[in-house]
Amino acid sequence: MDGFVPLNHYLLLSATLFVIGVLGVLLRRNVIVVFMSIEIMLNAVNISLIAFDHYLNNSDGQVFSFMVMCVAAAEVSVGLAIIISMFRNKPTVNLDEFNILKW
Repeated sequence: MDGFVPLNHYLLLSATLFVIGVLGVLLRRNVIVVFMSIEIMLNAVNISLIAFDHYLNNSDGQVFSFMVMCVAAAEVSVGLAIIISMFRNKPTVNLDEFNILKW
């Protein structure tokens, strides 16, 4: 089996990307970096879905991966619209400064 990459390599890559994304969400205070970290986590899930899809010879992983990409695109568009509207009220991208939504 020349050129065959085992499943555990894909899962290790996916877990590494997911941990990087979680650390980016938890440790960074920049809104844009947090959204990029969320996208990294969603791509890590896509990698694992496609890896299991290839390993099990099934096409369900590709369908779920496409659904995750659609959700990610919607999340980015809504999230960036919220960031732009909040940036107009208070010109900063630091999450600690966004206390507009608090009661």
